[in-house]
Amino acid sequence: MIASLAWSRIRTVLLDMDGTLLDLRFDNHFWRELVPVRYAERHGLPLARARAEVANRTRLVEGTLAWYCLDYWSRELALDIVALKREIEHLIAVHPHAVEFLDALRTAGKRVVLVTNAHPRSLTLKMEKTRLAGHFDVIVCAHDLGFVKEQPEFWPRLREVEPFDPATTLLVDDNLAILRTARAQGIAYLVSVLRPDSADPPKPPGEFPAIHDFSELPPISGRTGDEAGD
Repeated sequence: MIASLAWSRIRTVLLDMDGTLLDLRFDNHFWRELVPVRYAERHGLPLARARAEVANRTRLVEGTLAWYCLDYWSRELALDIVALKREIEHLIAVHPHAVEFLDALRTAGKRVVLVTNAHPRSLTLKMEKTRLAGHFDVIVCAHDLGFVKEQPEFWPRLREVEPFDPATTLLVDDNLAILRTARAQGIAYLVSVLRPDSADPPKPPGEFPAIHDFSELPPISGRTGDEAGD
């Protein structure tokens, strides 16, 4: 558990979706298991070769908008990626204690912003399944801004559509590259998620304050500006 967090100074909370609020098991199973199987069937390949080809293709565009783009992968792999996602939509799940955390943020008067790299159709599917949309003041999709969170250009674009003060902003994300970019852009409070996929072992703690789930964050004890300090 993180020993302390200056909640009285935090006005905006930026939250990642996949791996942070939602279990990354859905996405990892999709790319590690389902896509290689269907790619092998579609192209008449041995499964081992299909796995290698899909892995190589994803590595080439990791950290770019293409990596997250369902249209891009439908073209590249000659598969209906959206339809495949719906085949395993039963695996879409909210992480433990995430809803309680979102409720506590609202009670404390924080501005709550979902900031995701997910493709709009993936975002729609996951909001349909989890019914989390009403917990956010606004939802920002990287595809609408033209950059992903790993890229420095994303953050000024975000501030154009969702003005916030980096000095009073918390970002919670499971991606270290994103957290590093956010730190370079002046985001003052950064928290890493160590267990984005419930089926995988936790990641070792790194350079950022870290949690396994939202129950490990210090309680939000009052509305913004009500406390003298933490």
